[in-house]
Formats: sequence, C-alpha cells, structure tokens
Amino acid sequence: MNIIIALIPALLWGIMPLIITKVGGTARQQTMGVTLGAFVFALIVFAFRKPDFTAETLVVSFITGCLWSVGQMFQLQSFKIIGVSKAMPISTGMQLVGTTLCGVLLFHEWDTTLRLILGFSALILIIGGIFLTSYAEQQVDGEKTLSRGLVLLTISSLGYISYVVVIQGFHINGFDAILPQAVGMVLSAYLLTFNGKEKRFTKRTWLIMVPGMIWAGGNLAMLYANGLVGVATGFSLSQLGVVISTLGGILILGEKKTKKEMAFVILGVILVVIGGVLIGVTKGI
Repeated sequence: MNIIIALIPALLWGIMPLIITKVGGTARQQTMGVTLGAFVFALIVFAFRKPDFTAETLVVSFITGCLWSVGQMFQLQSFKIIGVSKAMPISTGMQLVGTTLCGVLLFHEWDTTLRLILGFSALILIIGGIFLTSYAEQQVDGEKTLSRGLVLLTISSLGYISYVVVIQGFHINGFDAILPQAVGMVLSAYLLTFNGKEKRFTKRTWLIMVPGMIWAGGNLAMLYANGLVGVATGFSLSQLGVVISTLGGILILGEKKTKKEMAFVILGVILVVIGGVLIGVTKGI
C-alpha cells in the first residue's frame, strides 16, 4: 500500500506538464497559474484538516515553497526551448541523482549492503532509461539552444532537490507544510515574474490553476509517502511520471521523433519501469 501511495505523484506529475503546455501561455503566466492553483488546493486541505503549526514549520515550509517556485519557473522556460519530451527526462535524471544521494548520505536510507546494491542498480536503470528517451538523432535545436536548456534545467533541479530534502530534513508533516509552502510559492513566483512585457494574469493563467492543483495533490502524496518509504525511494518512484510526460509529449503535443528516436524512447521507458519496480523491491527487503 505504501508503494501505491508513492506512485500517486508519478501519475499526477506526469500529466501536469502536458496540460500546461497544451493550455499555452508564457512561462510567467504558467508559473503564476501553477502556484495559485497550489495555493487554492492548500486552502481546501486547510479547511478540512487543521495543521499543527510551529515557528519552525512555518519558516521552513515557506522557504521550501520559494525553492520550488525557482525550480518550476526555470523548468517551464526549458519547455519553451527544447520541448517537454526532451526536457522532462533530463530534469528527472538530475533530480533523481541529487535527491537519492541526499537520502542515502544525509538520512542514511538504504542502510544495508543489499539495499545499496539494489537501490543504486535501480537508479542506474532509471537514469539510463531517462537519457535514452531524450536521445536526438539530429540536433535540430543547435548546440547553443541545448546548452541553454541544460543551464535552465540545472538551476531548476537544484530548486526542486532543495525543496524535497529540506522538508524531510526537518521532519515536517506534509499536511502541516502544505499551506505555508503554497504561500512561499505564490510570493516567490510573483517576484520571479515581476519583470516582463506580457501580462501575468490572463485567461490562460486561471486555466493553468487546474494543473497547479494537480501538482499540489501529487506534492502532498509525495511528502506523505517520503515519511513512509524514505526520500530515496519515495522521490525516485514519484519521478516515474516521466514515462507519461515523455510519451505524452510525442503522442499528445505532437513533438516529432524519428523511428530510431522512438525505438530509444520505448527502450528507455522499459528501463525506467524496471528500475521503478526494483526500487519498490528494495524498500521491502
């Protein structure tokens, strides 16, 4: 049952970038829409379950919300440059490496030799599969464009990794964190999107609140699951949504792939799924 809960974020986060990209809008509008959606979700949860706030919970959760907004803003910018089907696998791989290493080194997860061997073997399979899905037979984007995308994804991944690790490091319950975290997201997003010519609040901004609420549901499930199965396992499983977003980018958004690239995508997806199953097995040992 714990593993099933840990897989909920993968489903929700897999469809989220597809909806955002389909709705459209600028990175500024998308960032504001997602964070406002997360804030509305947090208010709904708050209405039904009163959190146990402390000064530490409020401050730490707020800071992690700011860190997440940094991650989201730069990831959305990368979608515009290199596309969802290429950006998501790279982003996921960076986050998996960073978060899993933090879980093992800082929180002493995978505390037996067998768990370490199986866990890192699973991680290698997942990362290998992720980079296979991002294989490009022809570099139509150009090296400069790809390099710019990688810089944006590196900054994005650092923000995402920090928000996960810091919350877990302070042992803050997901239900307690969600509202102050959402406040941090909205305020940080507002500051990050302050400069720009296009309007921040349009019809698209309000529509993107829906995937924002979807993300928030996945976030709550991940924070809860991390307390059950640990950061290394919980976060790794949550990132299996890359299968949905990668295939969705091709099939739904119409991002073009050659036959060779499709073969790599299919092989990569298979490796990611095998790695995810192995991660689940590792926790049960």
